[in-house]
Amino acid sequence: MASTPVSRTAVVAVSQNHAIGSDGWMPWDIPEDLKRFKELTRGKPMIMGRVTFESIGKPLPGRTSIVITRDKNWSFDHERVIVCHDIETAIKLADNIALRDGVNDVIIAGGAQIYRLALPYTTRYEITEVHETFDADTFLPPLPAADWQEINREDRKNTENGPDFSFVTLDKIA
Repeated sequence: MASTPVSRTAVVAVSQNHAIGSDGWMPWDIPEDLKRFKELTRGKPMIMGRVTFESIGKPLPGRTSIVITRDKNWSFDHERVIVCHDIETAIKLADNIALRDGVNDVIIAGGAQIYRLALPYTTRYEITEVHETFDADTFLPPLPAADWQEINREDRKNTENGPDFSFVTLDKIA
């Protein structure tokens, strides 16, 4: 089986109870996580669901957003926003954009359903583990532990009086 020239990285912040969202946004405030998200995603095509895109509210600078939605009538008029209706088409488009732009990574940016659909295509997870539990309405599906290997962990104290957290990198086991 030939390996793909483009890696696919899911970037997600998740609490101890697997929460990733509440009312369309993260239930915590960790400025370092948002800074890391920007660093990890800038210049790379990003795949996300419509609800995630709408919660951000606009195309992020320096990135092409590939928005997956079941709504065949939904559109967004911007040169760096592409609408797709299935994960396979989104992956192919993102891979082509990454290669065209000379980057070797595609970002999977959520939400929960997109992380689940993209799991077979995902080669890396960049996780911010938030060391608390939160009331939420959106949760990250559990990752099959046998399929992932932790290759890096940086424990951090939240300087903004929020929860402590860790930056964790997981690679898919071949």
